[in-house]
Amino acid sequence: MKKPIRYLSLCGLLGYGYAPESLKNALAAELDFVGVDGGSTDPGPYYLGSGKGFVKRLQVKRDLALVLPETKKRNIPLIIGSAGGSGAQAHVNSVLEILAEIAREQSLEFKTAVIYSDLSNDFIKKAAAGHLFSCGGSPEFDASWADKLANPVAQFGTEPIIEALQKNVDVIVAGRCCDTAVFAAYPIWKNYDPGLALHAAKIAECGALCARPVGANDSLVVEIGEDYFTVEPPNPERTCTPDSVAAHSLYEQPDPNCFYEPEGKIDLSQCTFEQIAERKVKVTGSRLIAAAEATTKLEGTRLVGYRAITIAGMRDPSGIRHISEIEKGVRAAVAQSAVFVKENEYSLRFLRYGLDAVTGDNEVPDVIPREIGLVIEAIAPSQEQADALIGLARSKALHQGFPDRKATAGNLAFPFSPSDFSGGAVYEFALYHLTDLPLEFEVKTMVIK
Repeated sequence: MKKPIRYLSLCGLLGYGYAPESLKNALAAELDFVGVDGGSTDPGPYYLGSGKGFVKRLQVKRDLALVLPETKKRNIPLIIGSAGGSGAQAHVNSVLEILAEIAREQSLEFKTAVIYSDLSNDFIKKAAAGHLFSCGGSPEFDASWADKLANPVAQFGTEPIIEALQKNVDVIVAGRCCDTAVFAAYPIWKNYDPGLALHAAKIAECGALCARPVGANDSLVVEIGEDYFTVEPPNPERTCTPDSVAAHSLYEQPDPNCFYEPEGKIDLSQCTFEQIAERKVKVTGSRLIAAAEATTKLEGTRLVGYRAITIAGMRDPSGIRHISEIEKGVRAAVAQSAVFVKENEYSLRFLRYGLDAVTGDNEVPDVIPREIGLVIEAIAPSQEQADALIGLARSKALHQGFPDRKATAGNLAFPFSPSDFSGGAVYEFALYHLTDLPLEFEVKTMVIK
């Protein structure tokens, strides 16, 4: 019988934080590796397009500075996936810089494997010629965008990380990869059941989110045997239950019986969840149905303009009742005055928080609220144009007339001075597709000290 593999998911996302006590408790018993997911597309396309991380540098450094000396001392690998947030070269390099800074400060030296997942324009053009397929309802890819994409990447599975593990490194810094790959690669490399490994990884990727109280800002210990895996939070204040673990198996999935990864379909229909200790759950029955054809998800963004916003509050009940008329009047007045930009080259958006900013036309409020928050957004080809547009929209909204208006001093209350904010570049996903073309990911090694 093989010795079980035991690993630590540091937290739900690198930089979200974790309790130092959780790390200490997890390290009290032998670990085979520590893994942490470093990114996601959940915050939208800006971070991939801009090359910036949505978790701040100091947060990432804090999380790494605590764990790096511990993994080095125990000679176990630390695996970081989708490094820097979106996993493009700029993001990966930002994490390497933090690692180097920690190494200098703590007199550490570690062999590091780096896996970049950036795509060339030539590959994208080749894929666009009949080898791109919609993912999640994405529209057909416009081949004219191939040379205009910002930081396009491929999202790989376990194989490149397994290749990195074979190089006997201390740290793996991976570009854009599937969250599960971070945690499933090691057990699959050691010939454990891939269905169990991938299901365990699906739960582990979010740290202690499968525990109660819920929290992605804490750790989870996973053990994988030949026909089972267990999950347990090392923080004594958290508990895993069959319900909490089973519920997290459905996280972000449309089908309760399965989920899909590059390796194939993970069938959960025969799973059992059993409480085997006060805070520990055992899972059995997960199995992998290998993919008949290999596909890879591609992600890329394009610049669509620059943003400016203004934020204000509205208290006048008549103004709130006639907010749609005010908006219509502001749009017309801006169109008349904005001679510095073509009408079809900019957009104005009004978000009425407290009224319908979240639900839109899907829900009609039963009563008119006492007050609302108004966010006006302008997007234009340049920041200067966007700033001028928001200045126009703000001044027009401040003084726009409406039925039953009783005061002319102003319709809006501004919480900030200046009231307008330049938002910078705006990106949208242009490449969010699958390809059946083969991809190779080079694993480079370096010594950081």
